[in-house]
Amino acid sequence: MVLTYRDGEAFPGRIGTTLKDSIPAWPTGPKAQAGAPNVVLIVLDDVGYAQLAPFGSDLDTPNISQLAKRGLRYRNFHTTAMCSPTRACLLTGRTQHTCGIGGITDLAMGFPGFNGRIPKSCGFVSEILRQQGWATYAVGKWHLAPSDELHAGANRDRWPLGQGFERYYGFIGAETNHWAPDLVMDNTIISPDFPPDYHMTVDLTDRAIGMVTDLRAVDPDKPFFMYFALGACHAPHHAPRDYIDAYAGRFDEGWDVWRERTHQRQLDSGLLPADTTLSERPEWVQEWATLPAEEQRAYARMMEVFAGFLTHTDVQIGRLVDFLERSGELDNTVIMLLSDNGASAEGGPHGTFNENFVFNGMPHDLETTMRLIDTLGSADSYGHYPWGWAYAGNTPFKRWKRETHEGGIGDPLIIAGRGVHTASSAHRPDSNIRHQYVHATDIGATILDLCGVELPPILNGVAQEPLAGASFVESLADAGAPEHRTTQYYEQFACRALYHEGWKAVAFHPMGIARYTEADDPRRPFEADRWELYHVAIDPSESNDLAVAHPEKLRALQDLWWREAGINNALPLHSDRGFAVGRPHSIRQRDRYELHQGAAPLSEDVAPNTKLRNHTIVANINIDAAGSHGVVLAQGGKFGGFSLWLRDSIPRFTYNFAGVESHEITAPSQLTPGPHIIAVEMRSQKGIAMHATLRTDGVTVGEMNLPRTSLLRFALAGEGLCCGYDDGTPVGDYGSPFPYSHEIERVVIDVTGEPYTDLVDDMERAWITQ
Repeated sequence: MVLTYRDGEAFPGRIGTTLKDSIPAWPTGPKAQAGAPNVVLIVLDDVGYAQLAPFGSDLDTPNISQLAKRGLRYRNFHTTAMCSPTRACLLTGRTQHTCGIGGITDLAMGFPGFNGRIPKSCGFVSEILRQQGWATYAVGKWHLAPSDELHAGANRDRWPLGQGFERYYGFIGAETNHWAPDLVMDNTIISPDFPPDYHMTVDLTDRAIGMVTDLRAVDPDKPFFMYFALGACHAPHHAPRDYIDAYAGRFDEGWDVWRERTHQRQLDSGLLPADTTLSERPEWVQEWATLPAEEQRAYARMMEVFAGFLTHTDVQIGRLVDFLERSGELDNTVIMLLSDNGASAEGGPHGTFNENFVFNGMPHDLETTMRLIDTLGSADSYGHYPWGWAYAGNTPFKRWKRETHEGGIGDPLIIAGRGVHTASSAHRPDSNIRHQYVHATDIGATILDLCGVELPPILNGVAQEPLAGASFVESLADAGAPEHRTTQYYEQFACRALYHEGWKAVAFHPMGIARYTEADDPRRPFEADRWELYHVAIDPSESNDLAVAHPEKLRALQDLWWREAGINNALPLHSDRGFAVGRPHSIRQRDRYELHQGAAPLSEDVAPNTKLRNHTIVANINIDAAGSHGVVLAQGGKFGGFSLWLRDSIPRFTYNFAGVESHEITAPSQLTPGPHIIAVEMRSQKGIAMHATLRTDGVTVGEMNLPRTSLLRFALAGEGLCCGYDDGTPVGDYGSPFPYSHEIERVVIDVTGEPYTDLVDDMERAWITQ
């Protein structure tokens, strides 16, 4: 009989009746084969197909360009059109709907393909490699945990350390402020003091380098898998001023001219088939030449901010690659660099100083944006460029992020390092281009193949779903390697597409209030959506619709879409996904919340819902004889939120609407030393207005009408509900965290009554009120 340790490893010794006739042996633990490769997977966020220099851009990305020269450009790489779904595909090798991540985790629905919880039957590449002897590190954006499990009391099973990573440093949600991010180290929410010149991308790079340095200090041979997922270049677009100013005047000719020149560079470099047409600019994207001069200057500046952000990111990627080279790791490392979806149009037609408008279903405030244009990129902004630049960033494709035309799903992919045998030549600039059709699920399968590791049928006691991805390792060495993928379905916000053997059928469906024309009605029947047909093998820009010419081909691809959608849990179709409306909470919801000083922030998904809802905040505090100051309770920050706070023992209540307008009640006098009760009563009014009353010890000391209040979110991620301090950016006229200087006995939030949860009506209500 073969004896084993309790973890299943065979015991190679012998156990006799006494020590004398026994042979000892020790468990060795997993160990990778000698010479096994390191893998670094670099994921950019919201970077379009044409925004990197190796894919036609004139933006300055010299380090990424050098990486491409060392390796390969995959010009036919595809994602899911959104961040969480793509990341699930990359890290598991399964489709996003099989993983339950049909959309971003914040917009979960109660169906298997959309519930926001990756099942353990979809084991992560990180867990597989960890068990085979790799060190596994994740740095940067996660956005793969349920949005109601992003708090200090959460189950950590779906945080990075619960999915096979041994170390983690980054932000756990969808996005964050790059100047003052909300950060997690391993399984702990942290609140560091940020130095004046802090930028998160620099910090993340330092941490990535530090993790490898720590490993090599104790083990010179162990291979590592590094998931380096930057927040760049997702909004908010934040960059040091000198990087932004370096682009002054570069975009003054506008997005139409930029698209044409970029497309020509793509053709000249051999990236695209020689007869690829530049897709026509749609009517809802403004013609640059017709814009007023003031708007042209503003929109050009917004693109300067984005470009500076990307170049700053390129510098940090260069730092990481240089470190790998100096430390002798590079020759044994495979580097994959890609973006998670097409360029984002969430800035709307005019761009914005505060992206959070879109998460409240409200149009961006153009007047305020124009007034604050010189602050864009700084800590005083939370900006996003207009959708004309998103369209240009996806050259030569149609549409953008969230949609299944090529502008949403066509993305850059660069692979360099070990096992990559072809490099570009000055005589043949296209010699490092690969044309094989690649999908995000193929990345996970290829990483396992490169590492010589197979998917186990059972992982941690759970039977595993088969990989949907297929390895494309052959094409790393052979440009003529056969296609490894012939069919791929797509679904995002009920936009649908099906690729099969060089052909693609695609249908657009309007998403909620994202309406580009009068005909864009999200309530129209899905069967009324018009399907288009393209021979993308020769028409990658989807410029020649063949639906009328080849109705049989279109019908066959539509039927194949329905088959693939059924197999992969991509149904039901739904375009009005809200913030997990109706989802049973992981924490019991209640009418009365009691908070205590210094507790970790509560994310919006688990904090009491006070928006458009009658509620009362009551705080028992103590005032010191020398005076007291600081935040008693705050949620949100500079770009939307509220704060109950004191300065010089005087209570104040500040309400910040989306960074556009701030209203404040200030008590008329100081509180005397000793215990006091301060309270705020909020009452819902017509539209999105509310009325606020400030009381001290039961006496009304001030009140105000708030004509506009936040509808759905103060922020998509971070800037949670804090007792005794204000994390991230400050709501009021103080510097965060501005902790309360003395004792807070407790703060009670009473939200007795039914919350307002009609999402579609909420959004319509906001539009009417604006």
